[in-house]
Amino acid sequence: MYRICKITSNPVVDFAAEELKKYLRMMMPRCGEIEIVYAPDATDGFRLGLMADFGLDTSEAEDLFLDDILHVDTDTEGGVIAGSNPRSVLQAVYRYLMQNGCRWLFPGVDGEYIPITDIKPVQYHKMADIRVRAQCNEGAESQTCMLETIDFSPKIGLNSYMIEFDNPKVYYKSYYNHRYNEGNREPEPVSDEQVLQWKRQCEVEIAKRGLIFNDMGHGWTAEPFGLDTTEGWTANENAKIPEESREYIAMLNGVRGLYQGVALNTNFCMSNPKARTIVAKAIADYAESSRNVDFLHVWLADANNNHCECEECRKKTVSDWYVMMLNELDEILTERGLPTRIVYIVYYDTTFPPTTEKLNNPARFSMLMAAITRSYTSTPEMVADYSGLLPFNLNKNIFPSDLGVYMAYGEEWQKSCPAPRLAYEYHFWWHQFCDVGGIQFARRIYEDNKAYRKAGYQGIIQDGSQRSFWPNGFSFWIYGETLFDGSRSFEELVEDYFSHAYGEHWQEIVAYLEEIGRRFDVNYLEYEHRSYKDFTDPAHAVTLRTIPALVEEMEPKLKEWTYSRYRVQTVAMRLLRYHAWYSKALAGVFAIRADGDIRGAQEAYDAFYREFGKCEAEIERYFDLCLANRTFTRAVLRMPESKQVSAEQQ
Repeated sequence: MYRICKITSNPVVDFAAEELKKYLRMMMPRCGEIEIVYAPDATDGFRLGLMADFGLDTSEAEDLFLDDILHVDTDTEGGVIAGSNPRSVLQAVYRYLMQNGCRWLFPGVDGEYIPITDIKPVQYHKMADIRVRAQCNEGAESQTCMLETIDFSPKIGLNSYMIEFDNPKVYYKSYYNHRYNEGNREPEPVSDEQVLQWKRQCEVEIAKRGLIFNDMGHGWTAEPFGLDTTEGWTANENAKIPEESREYIAMLNGVRGLYQGVALNTNFCMSNPKARTIVAKAIADYAESSRNVDFLHVWLADANNNHCECEECRKKTVSDWYVMMLNELDEILTERGLPTRIVYIVYYDTTFPPTTEKLNNPARFSMLMAAITRSYTSTPEMVADYSGLLPFNLNKNIFPSDLGVYMAYGEEWQKSCPAPRLAYEYHFWWHQFCDVGGIQFARRIYEDNKAYRKAGYQGIIQDGSQRSFWPNGFSFWIYGETLFDGSRSFEELVEDYFSHAYGEHWQEIVAYLEEIGRRFDVNYLEYEHRSYKDFTDPAHAVTLRTIPALVEEMEPKLKEWTYSRYRVQTVAMRLLRYHAWYSKALAGVFAIRADGDIRGAQEAYDAFYREFGKCEAEIERYFDLCLANRTFTRAVLRMPESKQVSAEQQ
């Protein structure tokens, strides 16, 4: 009865046709086989292709490769499903299915809500509100989760994916070594070669969906000089600097050496023209051999206040030397005829804009604002606050906590290095664990997405775990949904997600999670501005001790509601049951800590963690135990003396 005709010959459109067939057959399991054919002149059935193939207007897009326009015009027999580019055709298929009741609430098969129903006519036309909608790997990642989140991305409106590092072994080893849970799970070390193979597999899956591929980031300050960064932020006392490279390493306190023994955190002598050339050529070589990369990120070392102090480097700011290198890179790329887009980063010491240099070819570049030290306890108005600007002070810089000040630094960068503005965000890093109920955290993402759009940012890349679906996937789902379409209210999105995830009980579950979040108090757990002594709060300890009773009242209902005709609702309820255990235990730990007993809190936390770790394999696709432990250990034990350390060290 049904027929899918591909108007355009393209691998991504081929995949879109297969996805449409799969879900139509799942929705209508008695509809019979659905034929897929290449038929440019088809006039009936489902017709998949570019909007241009159908003579549809795409003038609202400034860049047909980057801007996603989705167009659907169907009846009960078929119709047109089109997009401004091949990736948009795939996303138009998913939007068509959403209009017919489908939802993707978690990654993987268990996260799919596919109703059994006949299809209905759909008329839908929308250009995505924000151009670049992405996530970047972080935390402790397995290959299964990487592949599932790549598949999940276009289903929730994301159109880009970033893989940090030439070889992201540091993230994989955290998972496969079962870091912090060795007592319950035997470590499974993976080799550099295995991880590199897995990265290539991810790249193929990214390309299959037409996703914009962002690559690299840190590492350029070390690898070109023969320094291995595959172990990430782990100090290596035995690491050796090749003698021929020593003159190129940043000088600190009169010595050229690895910064705190970590190659990834080590900068180079940027005033040395030979050193800049070595780095620029290494980046160009990478771009030439990796033509599948759409945006190549060129970042400096992942540390701060550790730049070269030699006499020549002192003559310019770090950002001025950085821009000089970017211009030299652009020249090499131009000579080689490479169109690779380069992303420069406003991060730590490069937060402070250049004072003398400017980009010679701004068209090649995008600016990435990585406001890592911002506050996550509120959403600012995103108005540039120039009152907080400070002059660059070599290796003595102080970084802002106010996002408005970051906006002002970004505006200053735009004066000499004008480029499309992207944001690199950290919601799904450790901040996600600070709202135990998850609803307040989702609202922060909702508000931040809108604020960035209002401020003129053309994209957001989330640095976060590929297992950020705890106690459910609402926060991640709302991230994708509001980047694609910011017109829906928060309350509407709550009902949409929770009614599909929990069925008729959704309102009671929302109220329960909101109350858990209120009693834990995200402002207490977001310890960004606290010394560790500030966690002593006897009044809050009283509130924390009311949480177990709240949870215990809900647990019988969660058990009763667990099994549903939809697998996704069963999974969602089972996660809430694990989350109930987690919530009660953390409430007890933090109550002890709020009373001022650090040692007692640590002992209680360790006891909980050992037991909870036994169920890691059952919930690992949704919850990053390693990253959660790193977050809470810092809260229970102490607050770092300074925020001005590398991302991983935090």
